[in-house]
Amino acid sequence: MKASKIAYKPVGLTLGAASGMIAGAAFKQAWKMLGRDDVAPDATDQDRTWQEALLAAAVQGAIFAAVKAAVDRAGAATMHRLTGTWPG
Repeated sequence: MKASKIAYKPVGLTLGAASGMIAGAAFKQAWKMLGRDDVAPDATDQDRTWQEALLAAAVQGAIFAAVKAAVDRAGAATMHRLTGTWPG
């Protein structure tokens, strides 16, 4: 394994945790903007419809994927700028 990959591991883990928190907050705001309840439904929420549960899961997944990709890309680009080596 390349030294740059090993050096990037703790950075990647930290960025991953941060991206999860950012994505969670973004999803809460997006769900409110969709005009739904303040709290998104869980898949096992008996009082919500299939459509609501699946819509919430799809929106949440899209937001999490986009935020993770943006944070990962920014972290890799910063590492490249600092070290001259792309961590991936």
